[in-house]
Amino acid sequence: MAFDIDMIKAVYNRMGDRVAAARKIVGRPLTLAEKILYSHLHGGDPTETYERGKTYVDFAPDRVAMQDATAQMALLQFMSAGKKKVAVPSTVHCDHLIQAKVGADQDLSTAIETNKEVYDFLESVSDKYGIGFWKPGAGIIHQVVLENYAFPGGMMIGTDSHTPNAGGLGMVAIGVGGADAVDVMAGMPWELKMPKLIGVKLTGTMSGWTAAKDVILKVAGILTVKGGTGAIVEYFGPGADGLSATGKGTICNMGAEIGATTSLFAYGDQMKIYLEQTERADVAEAAEAVREHLRPDPEVQENPEKYYDQLIEINLDELEPHVNGPFTPDAAWPLSEFAQAVKDNNWPQKLEVGLIGSCTNSSYEDMTRAASLAQQAIDKNLKVQAEYTITPGSEQVRFTAERDGILDTFDRIGGVVLANACGPCIGQWARHTNDPSRKNSIITSFNRNFAKRNDGNPNTHAFVASPEVVTALAIAGDLTFNPMTDTLTNEAGEQVKLDEPHGLQNPPKGYAVEDAGYEAPAEDGSSVNVVVKDDSERLQLLTPFAPNDTDSIQGMRLLIKAFGKCTTDHISMAGPWLRYRGHLDNISNNLLIGAENAYNHETNNVKNIETGEYGAVPDTARYYKEQSIPSIVVGDENYGEGSSREHAAMEPRHLGVRVVLVKSFARIHETNLKKQGMLGLTFANPADYDKVREDDSIDLLGLDTFSPGKPLTIVLNHSDGTTDQFEVNHTYNEAQIGWFRAGSALNLIRQQEAG
Repeated sequence: MAFDIDMIKAVYNRMGDRVAAARKIVGRPLTLAEKILYSHLHGGDPTETYERGKTYVDFAPDRVAMQDATAQMALLQFMSAGKKKVAVPSTVHCDHLIQAKVGADQDLSTAIETNKEVYDFLESVSDKYGIGFWKPGAGIIHQVVLENYAFPGGMMIGTDSHTPNAGGLGMVAIGVGGADAVDVMAGMPWELKMPKLIGVKLTGTMSGWTAAKDVILKVAGILTVKGGTGAIVEYFGPGADGLSATGKGTICNMGAEIGATTSLFAYGDQMKIYLEQTERADVAEAAEAVREHLRPDPEVQENPEKYYDQLIEINLDELEPHVNGPFTPDAAWPLSEFAQAVKDNNWPQKLEVGLIGSCTNSSYEDMTRAASLAQQAIDKNLKVQAEYTITPGSEQVRFTAERDGILDTFDRIGGVVLANACGPCIGQWARHTNDPSRKNSIITSFNRNFAKRNDGNPNTHAFVASPEVVTALAIAGDLTFNPMTDTLTNEAGEQVKLDEPHGLQNPPKGYAVEDAGYEAPAEDGSSVNVVVKDDSERLQLLTPFAPNDTDSIQGMRLLIKAFGKCTTDHISMAGPWLRYRGHLDNISNNLLIGAENAYNHETNNVKNIETGEYGAVPDTARYYKEQSIPSIVVGDENYGEGSSREHAAMEPRHLGVRVVLVKSFARIHETNLKKQGMLGLTFANPADYDKVREDDSIDLLGLDTFSPGKPLTIVLNHSDGTTDQFEVNHTYNEAQIGWFRAGSALNLIRQQEAG
């Protein structure tokens, strides 16, 4: 029996009429993404056509999912919204705060003790407001959602950038900041610019060493880290239908690395099988009844170039395994070319650690394919040359893999099974090393490999591949080893070759679990007390941001001019800072400490123009705030790439930054800035970035006539008495300008609830 089956059936019951109405209004056949979007309009039945990439649309998602690191701030905001219960099914998943250090049992026990205050807070808030709670150890949010909540044709938002994992079951699932989650949980419309559509036609059939992961590694190489920005990537074609549901989830999950709004696959037999295997036959039966609405119209599949803004074709018969990296997930290398790339670029050839699992690749199929190679190492007398770790995606996957002997196989080659949590993927890794700054190489089946992300070492060269390739390279301990062609020397001195991996999409005996880790909320939470201690270092009740009522912002000081890649990891680092995700003032001490200063090319060292001294970014921001001096952050292309974390927007707001001016934004971060009452602006001419000097006094003009589509003006008052003046653009609509005027979107919700 599925969770929320009545809600799912209600979605399907209205879907046919809404799809028909949308098809009539649009005047042409519809893609799958369009069917789902037009079926989830906040206003009900479609009455107009929305222009892709331009029109802002109000949607009504079916559910909300939150992981523990971002849920803290989201629920602190929800508490101050004045609502008694969430308006849509919502869940919290405790997966981010568990540090990988020794092994699953001990690491989980340590996390429960260390994070007790936060877990108790999340559990009590969930109980009070009608939110499902998944305990620490239950699993990674995206795998748990795929196993329990995702359904074809549905729409979900989640406070994590890899929420699109649910596209593996045909769901439009979008990563957002916590303020967006508050909107939906409060029953408000959720706003999104109508996405563009990128079609990826898959033909042929994968075989041998090639895995679903290689599809998205290839696509990332084609589109780059920002090529999918503002777009939904829709996979279709005979090759797409043949992929397992969890393989589809892997592809959709890592679509976040190309900046895509989300990715999804059409409903088909593989999804039906997975739903039935995970005890959701009732969902499969309901989906079968509306199958035609859960797939693109036939005309779209026959002539896709007419219906997508961009079309990519990949023949799975010809697709080669890939390795992407280092330092960016879109540096794609076919396996046959990777060894030479390692040598040409002087990357450390010795592989020190291979890590499989994470939210991207932790399915039963992933585990069995990797285990088939581990078994070969045993049978062929090979000693694994690199450290090797395994992160199951959920307690259901872990329990089933243990029952079926898979975890024992990993243990026999020296593998260490970590807790069912994010762990090393997000920097929650106490890596065993005697030199945390040494140049070295690791390879993972994760999704993201920015510098310092996994272990905090800027010299760790992190590469991304399928679990099969990761396992093979860990056995070899050498990045130049090609398992498709090369041999290894075993303990007897013999040359042996690894055979192609093989696995099972679903367990022959079915999935099993003793305690999945779920706690249902109280039927009536009115008597539940949520306690936040005044002196807590981990949690802090929020004080509303002040309204923005100025006609211009005069005399801003430059906090930092960030050079090159500036992701949310650079703006609000994870790892050890995760402990402060519920305490805005404490976590603000990591503001932009990872960003490179364009003037001295150092991190966390900027000039305080008032004192003339150099110091840490947060300290400088606090100084300006104390002196009532507004500040501004200037950035490069795709600013805010990466995670959905809204702390990267709340921290500068809290420390007195008024404007973030960049060449271009990543989608989620731009929205997060708007939600928090910040001004996110872009250079009309990117070359104007070079005009900004370290000691400028900066004015922003035009807020008295702030309106959609109308540029604002920046004036740079240089210390030598000269000035530069230029236009800057914005994407604010009337509602978002209202957020800015009120001081934040939450301020408006609170006003409406009180009124």
